[in-house]
Amino acid sequence: MKRRYICTETMTGVLSAIYDAWTFDRSDQEAGIVFWGSVQQEMFCEYREVREDEKKAEAVRRLIHRHLGEEAELSVGYALLSEDPGKGTAILRMMMEARNLPDGKKIMGHLSHPEVRRVFELSRNVGRETHAWKEFLRFQELEGGILYASITPHNFVLPGIADHFSNRFPLEDFVICDETHASFLIHPKQKPWLIIRDEERKWEIEKSFSEKEKEWQRLWKGFKKSVTIQERKNLKLQQMNMPLRYRGEMMEYRDGEQS
Repeated sequence: MKRRYICTETMTGVLSAIYDAWTFDRSDQEAGIVFWGSVQQEMFCEYREVREDEKKAEAVRRLIHRHLGEEAELSVGYALLSEDPGKGTAILRMMMEARNLPDGKKIMGHLSHPEVRRVFELSRNVGRETHAWKEFLRFQELEGGILYASITPHNFVLPGIADHFSNRFPLEDFVICDETHASFLIHPKQKPWLIIRDEERKWEIEKSFSEKEKEWQRLWKGFKKSVTIQERKNLKLQQMNMPLRYRGEMMEYRDGEQS
């Protein structure tokens, strides 16, 4: 009888489910992972509930690093941030397939296998979005000197951008709000960052801009208008380099400007 392991959609939850599946069903290609709230009952299928366990999650991370190599470790890390409900099953079955290869560290080159290809595609999708938010995210200074930015990503990219911004602004207090996933990346200056999930949306940040921020916004919009050459405006090229879906969080486009 095939088994489905039910877990939370967090990285720790998925890795904990992979640990249990690897322990009990590592040779069963029909074993799978599903998330709470999206379980579809199947006939002749056993369901097991899995609790988040950081020790189990860390054991899976070590196993991937040791036996599948750095490329697979990076791909799995990004795939875990995907919104795809099949990500856990894809990662589990990719690990199972690696056992059939003479060298498991070459698993990411085995793209003819559907689950390996799926992990690769999920990783690539998350990687592209993570890179885009590193470029397009805009901080604004609130009263009190805290830097604030909001994003609306498809995938849960906060862990993917956290080191980038904490390394760039180690001496700043900043908050990045993920509106899609009701989560906050919080960085106190000269301290490690942390991510807080606010699924019940209890947090409210008073977004009152500092006078300095208001002046910089006015100057930046004025500069943007002054360098625009109307006769050479190319909206199609602009959309290729700066997709429309990122512009809602960018101060220079909030007035509906397309230049």
